[in-house]
Amino acid sequence: MQLIWLRSDLRQHDNTALAAAAARGPTVAVYLLSPQQWLEHDDAPCKVDFWLRNLDELSKSLAALNIPLLIRTAAHWDQAPAELLKLCRQLKVEAVHVNEEYGVHESRRDASVADTLKAEGITFHSYLDQLLFKPGSVLTKTGTYFKVFSQFRKVCYERLHRSMPALIPAPGKQAKLQIDSDPLPGSVTGFATPNQALRDLWPAGEQEARRRLDTFTDAQIDYYQSERDFPAKPGTSQLSAYLAAGVISPRQCLHAALQSNQGEFESGKVGAVTWINELLWREFYKHILVGYPRVSRHRAFRQETEALAWRDAPDDLAAWQEARTGLPIIDAAMRQLLETGWMHNRLRMIVAMFLTKNLLIDWREGERFFMRHLIDGDLAANNGGWQWSASTGTDSAPYFRIFNPLSQSEKFDSEGLFIKHWLPELAALNKKEVHNPADVGGLFGAADYPSPIVNLSTSRQRALAAFKSLPSRTSTGGDDE
Repeated sequence: MQLIWLRSDLRQHDNTALAAAAARGPTVAVYLLSPQQWLEHDDAPCKVDFWLRNLDELSKSLAALNIPLLIRTAAHWDQAPAELLKLCRQLKVEAVHVNEEYGVHESRRDASVADTLKAEGITFHSYLDQLLFKPGSVLTKTGTYFKVFSQFRKVCYERLHRSMPALIPAPGKQAKLQIDSDPLPGSVTGFATPNQALRDLWPAGEQEARRRLDTFTDAQIDYYQSERDFPAKPGTSQLSAYLAAGVISPRQCLHAALQSNQGEFESGKVGAVTWINELLWREFYKHILVGYPRVSRHRAFRQETEALAWRDAPDDLAAWQEARTGLPIIDAAMRQLLETGWMHNRLRMIVAMFLTKNLLIDWREGERFFMRHLIDGDLAANNGGWQWSASTGTDSAPYFRIFNPLSQSEKFDSEGLFIKHWLPELAALNKKEVHNPADVGGLFGAADYPSPIVNLSTSRQRALAAFKSLPSRTSTGGDDE
């Protein structure tokens, strides 16, 4: 008997571990509910609900192949080895198959499970699946992990030109086993069920993920480069939640993008090339997670920035979290996050820079808040994005580059359509006034909108002074402890 332990790979097609298990013999699937661990990792209730809904869909498609899906609980990952060993003994399992996951806790969990099973004569196979390249296989000439995206991307392109990662066929139907699938729980203790409006925005299942990918690559991808920065336009693929949960694979995304671009990576349609770059950014941040484990431990990538004098400003932090900063583009973005579990990427940068620069609040506060609300929350991408905005990370914005939320708002939401959608209290303002109602002095229906909590100019100077006072050590390598 073969066991596939499902984690962030909730799909039947192009699933490396599932295909490998099924090729070796009769297969059973298992998923571990780990509520205590998920709480420690700040996983959002909407994301946990998304996992359950996708598991429900996957259970049906696996049932059509006669592969039962079992549900077990290991509240904390420390309990995973014992729980899986017990199941392996019950089912007389010869081998366990998993797709690799990255991050300090994930690696330790898998090593511990592998050791426990090995002691009982059960083999543990892990496969490259959620990335195009194995971490440690894309390195500088001196054998270190890349710290700059453009150099990393260049090597990835060279590798992809030599050999494209192939799509893996779904397993065929196996003989029926005398094992029934377990029912899926409707919720998990500690995680509130999101409202139906949010769930409706993110239908579960591979079919939906594939539909989104096909819709995007058939038409929208041509406009991706020109429209992706405008939050009022449907310019992005809306696939991030599906990629994070593994409902679709990066290989499937890459193949679809190339197909829409006559097989070209670096030439042809600029939209397709830009989107392939975004897939490689996702890749880059996961490689960073493995190469520089300190970022898994809430530590700055640029170690000298650990000395930054962040402000302890709970009222300002609460105003940012609750979408009442008095800066419409910030508040509209935060409302989008709170109500949909998602935020447009350009806005993620704007609100992150506002928190870390204008409010001079530690990026870790923002990183944690995002993880607790994002349906596509992913440690590597979220940490990478926050540290980029805070100028503490790899390839980061230079500290003196501080987005002005007003000019960003005027540039990327010039008509105020996005702002008015999320802040209907500003609907009466014209397209000039809507970006900064403070200038209107509370007239024209903006009376119930708060005044800005910070002066953009003086707060910018404060941030520059804080960064300038840091020691000039620019080491980003070295020890990770």
